[in-house]
Amino acid sequence: MTINIPRLLISLAALGAPALLPAQIALVDERPANPDNEPAPVFPVPTERQMLWNETEFYGFFHFGMNTFTGLEWGGGDTDPSVFTPSSVPDPRQWLEAIKAAGMKGGIAVVKHHDGFCLWPTATTDYNVSRAGNDAGKATNIPRDFGQAARDLGMKYGFYISPWDRNNIHYGDSSYVSEVFVKQCEEMIEYGPDQFEMWFDGANGGDGYYGGTGGVRQIDASIYYNMPNLRHRIHSMMPDCVMWGLGGEARWIGNEAGWAGETCWSYGNGTQGNENAWLWRGGESDAKATAGGWFWKNDDDMRSLDRLWKMYLETVGRNSTLILNIPPNQNGKLPDTYVARLKEFGNLLQQRLGTDLALSARATASDTRTAGAARTYDASNLIDGDKDTYWAPSDSGIQSVITLEWDKSQNIHYVALQEYIRKGQRIKDFTIETSTDGVNFTRMASEIPTTTVGYKRIIPLNGSTDEYGDGFDCRAVRITINDAKACPLLHTVSVF
Repeated sequence: MTINIPRLLISLAALGAPALLPAQIALVDERPANPDNEPAPVFPVPTERQMLWNETEFYGFFHFGMNTFTGLEWGGGDTDPSVFTPSSVPDPRQWLEAIKAAGMKGGIAVVKHHDGFCLWPTATTDYNVSRAGNDAGKATNIPRDFGQAARDLGMKYGFYISPWDRNNIHYGDSSYVSEVFVKQCEEMIEYGPDQFEMWFDGANGGDGYYGGTGGVRQIDASIYYNMPNLRHRIHSMMPDCVMWGLGGEARWIGNEAGWAGETCWSYGNGTQGNENAWLWRGGESDAKATAGGWFWKNDDDMRSLDRLWKMYLETVGRNSTLILNIPPNQNGKLPDTYVARLKEFGNLLQQRLGTDLALSARATASDTRTAGAARTYDASNLIDGDKDTYWAPSDSGIQSVITLEWDKSQNIHYVALQEYIRKGQRIKDFTIETSTDGVNFTRMASEIPTTTVGYKRIIPLNGSTDEYGDGFDCRAVRITINDAKACPLLHTVSVF
């Protein structure tokens, strides 16, 4: 029913009643109730695209380009394009097949580094593959072939496009951003609107060729690239694409060595983040699988399995993603030795984290939230293999205990926890204990700061990311949450 306020006031006045001001009329609270009794979110929380990005966990990085042929890491933009001479047309499918065998879910291909040379026939500059020094170079189109191969293999993909351009004469003035950089980003979208990440390096200018003018050009990245506008344009065309670096949706973990802080919040900056920051920015660790540079060198070797395993545990296992660089050679392929090591790592990953013993356990909790109309919060949700169900205690259940038990003794090395971060990152302190009889418990990994969890935390029970060890025989695992920003929410507990 529609109420005519002026007519109502006139009628009341005629009756001698005191006039009611509109502000005095009681309003009905029509906000929806909480039929599922869900916990309130703890802000900040991730967007859907940030959730999808985080779920990628482990993916490859492919630095290939002019530097592959000059031996440089940062080309000056003055190398003649005819120097780009791959001996065969680059094969991005081979790259992706190799990292898929290593357990990676996707990859990012460099299509333009700081030297400005573009690995596709762009309309924005003639410093591109169309002027390569041989037929294989001229036939190169990395974004086209990489995107198609990823889709064929069911993998996620994206592209690295350097905002800094040491070749372009317009770098430093506004026309570069609108007529070159933004248009290059839009050209990438034409090669696939389903990208999961667009990678913008944080380089903010410096010396370069700049069309022959030379000199040093510095810019303020926060203003110059007009990121809010670019982010809006990219998201309108690629809604699931996270813009790394300058885009502000994911952060650099703070080093290129393959480790994150043992305390690691999904907001703030650097290796640890900041518990009190207000913008969600999950950490990404970029690291090299080879001992040398980002681009291929003839004498580079792949790192050992132990070193790669350590990097995995100290990134993916510490609430960070890991983007691991494997550089293609001058043939446009990954060397056979690289491919073999990646396969070995995939086998190792499967051997150590491929069988979740928690799936055969009984799970109980000291506190369980009252079920709602269509959602329960039982401890059994922790071991149902479903990331969309979760255990939750009552609002007052900050300190809660989860116990997993088996009828027979299990040999275990790792315990992995995953928070239901759609409602925010909460856990601030926890401990893990094991028992051989289900009665007496011993604390494990006491030398590790077991503070934050976030998207994923993997705890080596022997306290070491270097040594796999012999494991521990036990019949029960007990996880005690000692402190949290609000009632803790976990969707999965895994035991390996």
